[in-house]
Amino acid sequence: MRGIDEFGAADGLFRKLRAASGADWAGYTWHPFVQQLSAGTLPLKAFQHYLIQDYLFLTHFARAKALAVVKGESLAAMREKAASVLAILDETLLHLKYCAEWGLTEEQVTRIPETMETVSYTRWVMDRGLHGDILDLEIALVPCTVGYGEVARRILADSNRLVEGNPYQSWIETYGGDGYQALAEGAAKRIDALGRSHGGEARFQTLLRDFSMAARLEQRFWQQGLDACRADKIGNG
Repeated sequence: MRGIDEFGAADGLFRKLRAASGADWAGYTWHPFVQQLSAGTLPLKAFQHYLIQDYLFLTHFARAKALAVVKGESLAAMREKAASVLAILDETLLHLKYCAEWGLTEEQVTRIPETMETVSYTRWVMDRGLHGDILDLEIALVPCTVGYGEVARRILADSNRLVEGNPYQSWIETYGGDGYQALAEGAAKRIDALGRSHGGEARFQTLLRDFSMAARLEQRFWQQGLDACRADKIGNG
């Protein structure tokens, strides 16, 4: 496996954005939620809350990918994005099965409403796609895809990681596995390619603004699980 931060080309747009986003990116990819996943200490309620909202997020992620079909710069890109939409829709079914392994029924998952964190993130992504071009949309989407790949690498490199008996090992293996890592690498290379074809250097500051915003929204997405767990303790206290 390549280094933690080695997605995309060394001189490509993705790595430049990642480096320039600084604390926003670091706060997302090594958030306390992630650190507790690594240590195996994340409260079950926090993880269950995350799983439910992640399912709801996926439905909007599919819509954003569908918008990428409309915004696609070529027929080949449109075919690729259409395949991504179908893959995400299939993933929602797998996600429900995974939720069941954590004691969450399909009824529970589908009847709980979106949180403000989920709404703000997903609608912001759609807004960037509707008002911008394909590069604007892909910049809003890529922190999620590549970020999870980096999160897994960070956990696997963590000297304090709980290996034996970590209840979240299956989650770590999913995002640290070759399949997802290849997906993340492909997403970073896609940004590099769009940066060359759509004037990424000239638009760098605007793209950085959106890339950093997505990283901050990802932080809030992690944080809501921890907050929900604390609120539950206060309510029961």
